[in-house]
Amino acid sequence: MSKVVLVTGASSGIGAATARHLAAAGHRVVAGARRAERLAELAGPFIDVHPLDVTSLDSMRAFVDAAVGRHGRVDVLINNAGVMPLSPLADLRVDEWNQMIDVNLRGVLHGIAAVLPLMRAQGGGHIVNVSSVSGHRVDPTAAVYSATKFAVRAVSEGLRQENTDIRVTVVSPGFTESELSDHGGSAAAQAAARAAAAQLAIPASAIAEAIGFAVDQPSIVDVNELVVRPTAQP
Repeated sequence: MSKVVLVTGASSGIGAATARHLAAAGHRVVAGARRAERLAELAGPFIDVHPLDVTSLDSMRAFVDAAVGRHGRVDVLINNAGVMPLSPLADLRVDEWNQMIDVNLRGVLHGIAAVLPLMRAQGGGHIVNVSSVSGHRVDPTAAVYSATKFAVRAVSEGLRQENTDIRVTVVSPGFTESELSDHGGSAAAQAAARAAAAQLAIPASAIAEAIGFAVDQPSIVDVNELVVRPTAQP
């Protein structure tokens, strides 16, 4: 059955791959991101695009309202937007810590706030939150990033327990082809992340397919958590 699916952080990486995968499966996708030029490349018969800053609740609500105005409902929200400026805590990159909290955690909460009343009124829906294997373990230079991803898993589990008609899925990717290590952070930490990804990373389409699996289950089946990592990743 075709669903109306919202995807945040859709201008690259997992978000773009997921939007394309779900559209190819016949779902109606509304893709949101800050980078308008990159986002425009996704537009097509099954993909609408809309500017989105997940750190702004007003922007998130406008994104949801645009989807409802176009399609009349929202069946699935995929909270994918994220940033990962890795650095040792001793570097005191406080602005980057706050950015990770604002995008990775607050952005997820804004998504939930924007769709939860609608999904409850509809009598159902599905929220997919993208965490990370860093939400299961902590590594040097990733303390704050991991903290946000652990928090995403905690919020997701609380949301699941509080609702019996809304499905909640957490997807935790391992090393995946993306632009996360291209922005911010310490030069050494980001270079190390890029080197590891070059050796290990799986394509973003692998995560998109995992998300598609969860989305396509019948309404009585709630796939709560998926960890998808390269076979060779420790």
